[in-house]
Amino acid sequence: MRNDENVSVTKTSKGAATHSLSSVTDNDEVLFETIDIQQGLRIGLITLNREKSLNALTTSMCQLISVQLTIWETDDSLVAIVLRGAGERALCAGGDIRNLYAARQQWDGEGIAPPEAVDFFTNEYHLDTQMHEYHKPIITWGNGIVMGGGMGVLSSSSHRIVTETTRAAMPEVNIGLFPDATGSWFLQRFPAKSGLFMGLTGADANANDALLCNLADFRMNSQDFDKMVQCLAEADWSNVVTLKNKQFQSLKLNNVVTKALSQCSMESIKNTDFAPSNIAKHLSSIQNLMTCGGLDKIDSILMSDEQLQQFCPNLANDPWFKSALGNYRYGCPVTKAITYEMYQRAHNLSLSEVMALETNVALHCIVYPDFSEGVRALLIDKDRNPKWSRTMEECLDLEGQAYIQGHFEELH
Repeated sequence: MRNDENVSVTKTSKGAATHSLSSVTDNDEVLFETIDIQQGLRIGLITLNREKSLNALTTSMCQLISVQLTIWETDDSLVAIVLRGAGERALCAGGDIRNLYAARQQWDGEGIAPPEAVDFFTNEYHLDTQMHEYHKPIITWGNGIVMGGGMGVLSSSSHRIVTETTRAAMPEVNIGLFPDATGSWFLQRFPAKSGLFMGLTGADANANDALLCNLADFRMNSQDFDKMVQCLAEADWSNVVTLKNKQFQSLKLNNVVTKALSQCSMESIKNTDFAPSNIAKHLSSIQNLMTCGGLDKIDSILMSDEQLQQFCPNLANDPWFKSALGNYRYGCPVTKAITYEMYQRAHNLSLSEVMALETNVALHCIVYPDFSEGVRALLIDKDRNPKWSRTMEECLDLEGQAYIQGHFEELH
């Protein structure tokens, strides 16, 4: 493996930098570079480089990023890290579930998750936790599609930027999984139980939704990535890296980044049209729906046009909600039941406890049939006609509840 010592960087007259990419992996799934700024200091840049796959995460990508973050965290000359996706379409569309599907199809271990799935979830969740606990600022450019594992990366960063093209969601209900990659953690922090709604329906969040729900800190124009990096490069980093107290230094580094991004954001959004927040518009209706009773009552309303019109007519007639409703009605009943149960269980858990719980539940999902069927119907055969293992009614009876609870037991 090569590290950032091989990166070629040239200073400009303004003290920022022109820079070249230097990958740390032969297949170039992730690109790493550094940018010289001032006083011998640098900013690290990570690019998820699978543009044709919407920068979907693989096990090796998670491993490479984790290793590079470890190297950079002990490098006193490196003051911050920027993470982006290649191309204009996506930061990251999630994990590479096609690989997980293929591994499951080839695996004949009874009641045991395939090794590829264990490796993927272990490394993905480790990376999310590492980013959460990182002592230097991580600035993530949440442009375009941000879904599944991409949401984990975004939410785990210290400084999160969204644009007018941002489309963020946890659509696992469509493939027999649940909102993982810290989803059980950050959905708890959405206002008025809107996180439960987003998890059950896979509804899209735009930039203003992301700000409202604490998924993002700044808005910028999608064409202003280079300007954002320039603002960081020209920030006042003096007297920060010489601080001996690492905790105090971390605080000061974050303050420098926050100030630079705030100034850049104010300038960037002046001529940018951001769609209004759908969640803010319907927050009261969403809260009423999510607190109308248990999952049985919520499901009864969501599956009935007549009940929806009676219970929340403004929500029922909204195009954004209709799209989310389509996801819910198409989606896997077992996934809905797991998502609802996880939301209740994760309420008072620490991040590390949530990660341990998510790992176990995710591996159960891979072992059980709905994941394979969901991926087959949506991505392999593309007939959009999944044969789910249970109906919602069957998930909610005594046998079904035992089946759902079994996903939370330790998987051997």
